[in-house]
Amino acid sequence: MRIISRATLRGFWQQPHHADSEQALKAWYDEAKEANWQNPQQIKTLYRNASFVGNNRVVFNIHGNKYRLIVAINYKYSVIYIRFLGTHADYDKVNAATI
Repeated sequence: MRIISRATLRGFWQQPHHADSEQALKAWYDEAKEANWQNPQQIKTLYRNASFVGNNRVVFNIHGNKYRLIVAINYKYSVIYIRFLGTHADYDKVNAATI
């Protein structure tokens, strides 16, 4: 899959108070980049706790569920768009289906 954009992930883990997310985000990025997801069921196979919230949005739990990553996926073109990355408190303030 093509991921837009890794810079968003890097910018997050480079913040001192989110540095603990680096390894988990790198692992997610590497797995997603190598994947060729054609549908949500294929994501569920690898990420049992992924949530599908409509509008092709998927919520991943990162670093033991300390952080939430929301992506939009275009399955036809194999593209993942990073829409949101933050703490649970930040996540509670957004609409995952429309962000």
